[in-house]
Parts: sequence; C-alpha cells; structure tokens
Amino acid sequence: MNPDLAKTILAQIREEEIVAMSCDVVNIQSPTGEEGEMARYMRRTFEEAGLQVAWQEVEEGRANVVGLWEGTANGKSVMFNGHMDTSNTGRETYLTGRGYKAKAIIEKGLIYGLGIYNMKGALVCYTQAVKALMRAGVKLDGDVSIAAVAGEIEKTQWSDEFVGKEYRGYGVGTHHLVNHGVTPDMCILGEPTDLQLVLGHYGTVWARISTRGHYVHTAFTRGKQDHSSVFRMTKILPAVYDWIAAWEKKAVYDGQPGVVNVGCIRGGYPWRVSRTPDRTDVFLDVRVPPTMALKEARKALKQLVLELRKAHPDYGIEQEIFVSVPGAEISKEHELVKTIEACHQKVLGTAPKHATVLWDSDASVMTRFGIETLNYGPSSGPRDAEGEKVAIETLVNTTKVYALAVAEICGAR
Repeated sequence: MNPDLAKTILAQIREEEIVAMSCDVVNIQSPTGEEGEMARYMRRTFEEAGLQVAWQEVEEGRANVVGLWEGTANGKSVMFNGHMDTSNTGRETYLTGRGYKAKAIIEKGLIYGLGIYNMKGALVCYTQAVKALMRAGVKLDGDVSIAAVAGEIEKTQWSDEFVGKEYRGYGVGTHHLVNHGVTPDMCILGEPTDLQLVLGHYGTVWARISTRGHYVHTAFTRGKQDHSSVFRMTKILPAVYDWIAAWEKKAVYDGQPGVVNVGCIRGGYPWRVSRTPDRTDVFLDVRVPPTMALKEARKALKQLVLELRKAHPDYGIEQEIFVSVPGAEISKEHELVKTIEACHQKVLGTAPKHATVLWDSDASVMTRFGIETLNYGPSSGPRDAEGEKVAIETLVNTTKVYALAVAEICGAR
C-alpha cells in the first residue's frame, strides 16, 4: 500500500470514539437469547456511519445486523464477524469481578466489563476501522461488511429440560447469516486471541453416556446398592477415563494433544433423595482436530459404549450425541493471513505469533460455506478473577490493523 494512503487512514482512527463505543456495548446486557437491545444499538451505529444495513431476525427478540460498504468494482470482499452474546449473563452471584458485569469500568488504561473480551471489543474495532476508511475518503474495489450476530457462545438445547432462546448458541446466528445470502470471499473473526493469528482450532462432539438402575424407596435399598444407576456409573467411569486418555493421544493437532472434558454428571432428584435415580448421566465434550472427520469421534464413542455394554450387560447403558461442530483452519499462505501479518508488523513493529487452539468459533460455520476465516482479535492476557478486560491501546492497535488489512485486500485508492 502507498505509505501516504496508510498514514491518511491511520490518522482517522480516534481513540475517544473507540473508548466511548466500548463502554456503550459493555453496558448493554446481552447474554445468549437476549441480544435484541445490542442488535438495535449496532443497527443505529451502522446507519449513522452511512452503511447499508440489513436486519436478519433469527427468532423473536434476536437478530443479526449486517452493515455493508459496497465497493466500486468487483474486487475481493471481506466480512468482519462478531457475536453479540456474552459468555456469562452478568447476573451470576459467584462471579464478582468487575469484568463479569455489564458495566464498563476504565482503570489504568484498561476497560473492564462483560463482553469487552469476548467479543464486543472486536465489534468496536471493526466499526471504527470502517469509519476511519470512510473518513479518509478512500474508495474500495471490493465490498466490506460487518456482521454482528446472535448466538455464538458454546451452549445448546438438550432434551425437554433445557430449552429456549438462552440455550440456542453454538453458531445459530452465523448459520442464519450465511444461509441468508451473506457469503463474502473471506472473513476476519476477532475472537480474543491476544493479537495472535489463530490458523486452526478444534471442533467438538458433545455426548451423553447413561446407566440405568432401579427406582425404589430408600427403605428397600439395603443389599441392593449395585442396582443403583449411580453405583453403576461409578463402575463405568474408570473405562470412560481410560478412553479419554486414549482419545487425547489420538486427537493430536499441530503438535498438541486433544482434550475431553467431563462437563456434567447428573443422577437423581435433590428434592427427593429418598428415591434411587433410575438413570445417571455423564456428559463429555470431545474436542476433534480440524484435520479429523467428526464421524471418527462418533465411531470411537460408539465403540466405547459397545465395550461397556459387553462388560456390563445389565446396566442399560445408553448414548446420545447432541452437538457436532467441526473444527476450522486456514493456510498460513492465504492472502488474508499474509495481509494481517504485514499490517500487524507495521502497526506494532513486531511479527505476530501463530497459534492453534482448543476452543471453537464461528469459523466452523463459515469454512463449511467456503469462506476462508482467520481468528485475530483483541484481548489482554488470560482471564483472571476480575473477568474480562482489554487495554485501550490494544483496541486502538487492533483497529489500525483491521483498517489497513481491509484497505489492502479490498483495493483502496
């Protein structure tokens, strides 16, 4: 890019606007299922910036908002994608840190508040980058769009017990987005990567394995503890953990082992412990590398269940898979990767690091539609007891990188 053009663009990035918008979005409570107010804020912001705005109602009270700046020719198109729902609700009594609340606090160059990290800060940077380009008076050959989406957080409905909008996450908004016509050439996804380029991340399979047992009053359990579904679960758990250890060795990606989380165990009724539970469940989050088909995890889980049934034929062992999300990766030689690397170097004066991660993102959805996606976004170290926080300087630098990258890819002049 012409150095004078780059200088002109960077001169239009305004820290005070970044800080003000960051506080605005943090102060809007938007847990999964309650993104409506945040969506309306983003729509007003896009309209005031002069973008063409599309409103996609995902379901009642939830919408995606897309702001489009159309290029003057048929150049390459780039989408910024960011979710509006937050990892927590802000109402959890056990999360007391400033960064777990929907109230922005600025202290010592840091902005604390729910969502600033994951990932409202990125939405701010996207918006301010596009505004800087427009203020600089550049013309783009290609289109640039900003998609603020609902329902990305890793959660899902299950059975008839956990149902409703608050459980419909795991890419529901981005699924709706691409199914309804928003399919750019490539995408920048500003998940909190600490300005590392995440070239690949794992997908996941969520599974339930259950044991069955008798349902009787406490008075009739003496001598029959081995008939309890809880007791039976304790007997199969060692085999489950052995399977986990084997899977983690099998699911190696980029030199790091896989991981399986035992995320939940349920059995019985706390309001009626005078009865034995007829079923006890263990729930597994099985991370699957992007180089492995999800069916490999399904087959491996099925084999585990068959072996458990053979060893314990009277246990009534069941299985259910209720989440399947593939991983995603992008080549280190891709134009988007090379461009972000160069822009990061220009802005921060050092080469960015590359990473692969175990968490999942909406890149899982977009890559299935042929949209090459790179995770690169603002955060300031790992989350601690204070919760989410990002340095203002990081937000400013991220905005600069985004602006220069779009100008380069979309052909600014």
